[in-house]
Amino acid sequence: MIIVMKQNATRAQIANVAARVEQLGCGVHISTGEERTIIGVIGNGRPIDREPLQRMDGVERTVPILRPFKLASRDFCPQDTVVKVNGVSIGGKQLVVMAGPCAVESREQLLEAAQAVKETGAHVLRGGAFKPRTSPYSFQGLGEEGLRLLAEARDETGLPIVTEVIDPQMLPMVTTYADILQVGARNMHNYALLHAVGESQRPVLLKRGMMSTIEELLMAAEYVLSHGNERVILCERGIRTFEKYTRNTLDISAVPLLKQLSHLPVFVDPSHGTGKWELVEPVSRAAVAAGADGLIIEVHPHPEEALSDGAQSLKPDRFATLMENLRPVAEAVGRTL
Repeated sequence: MIIVMKQNATRAQIANVAARVEQLGCGVHISTGEERTIIGVIGNGRPIDREPLQRMDGVERTVPILRPFKLASRDFCPQDTVVKVNGVSIGGKQLVVMAGPCAVESREQLLEAAQAVKETGAHVLRGGAFKPRTSPYSFQGLGEEGLRLLAEARDETGLPIVTEVIDPQMLPMVTTYADILQVGARNMHNYALLHAVGESQRPVLLKRGMMSTIEELLMAAEYVLSHGNERVILCERGIRTFEKYTRNTLDISAVPLLKQLSHLPVFVDPSHGTGKWELVEPVSRAAVAAGADGLIIEVHPHPEEALSDGAQSLKPDRFATLMENLRPVAEAVGRTL
C-alpha cells in the first residue's frame, strides 16, 4: 500500500510513519513530490492493518495497491519519472533518441556511426560490446575492447553511451565504461542480473522479453526498483507471434498501456521490433504518436557488412531523414526533438 502524507506534514511526522512501517517488518520507499510526500510500504507477505497508520499524525490517507508491481505503479508515483543521464533528461518533454550500431565491430565503424548520429540529433549512443546470440557461432562482440571504443566515442561526441550487460559478474567492468546499462530481452527474467543492476544504482534500460507479458516486464522493473534504483527505462521491442513477415510483432499498444500503469519512461525499439530497415521509420512515427518517451535505433555506416543485424540497420543518411520526419510528429503530441 501507499501512505499519502498531508500537504503540511513535517519531516518528523514523515520519519515517524516510516519508522512505524519498518517496525511492522516492511520496507519503506519515500517519494517526495511538489505537494505531498508518499510513503510506499513494501510488504513482507503478511496483511497490514491500515487503521493504526491512518491515525498517525501527518497522514492524510492510506491506499492499497492491488497490482503485484508496487514501486513501478502509477498509484505509487503519480508523476512521471524523469531519468537524467549526463545532461539528457529521459521521460520529460523532449523525445530522446538512442542510436548507433547493434554491435561494436571496429574503431572506424563505431566512430563513423557515432559522429553521424551525433550530427543528426541523437542524444545517446548505443552499441553492443557483448552480444548474446541465438547461435554460439555468431559474432559475440568485442568484449572489453568494445567498451573501451564506446568510451572513446563518448569522449569524441559527448554522447552518453548505453550498452548491454549480460552477466552479474561482468557488471563491475561494464559500469566502468557505460552510462546506461541495458538488460536485453533474453535477460529480462535473469533475476540475479536484475538484482545486480538495481544495486549498481546506474540507469537501466530494461527491454521486454520476446515472450513476456506487460505485467512480467513491470515485475522485472520491480526487481531493480526494490534496491532503491529509481532510474529505470522500459523498452518495448516486439514480441514473438505466429507472424513471419517481421522479425517480431511490435506491440504499439504497450506504449500507452505502460504509460497508464507506470510512471517510468517508455521507449520503443523499432529495429528489433520489425527486423527490416524499411519499416523502422513508419513504426518510429507510430511509437512517438502513441506517446513513447524515446526510441532506440540501429544505425550502421555499412549495413551490408554488419556482423550483427544489418538487415534492420539504417544508413546514416536514412537516419537523418528519419530524424527530420519525426519532428512534426513529436510536435503534434507536444514533444520536442
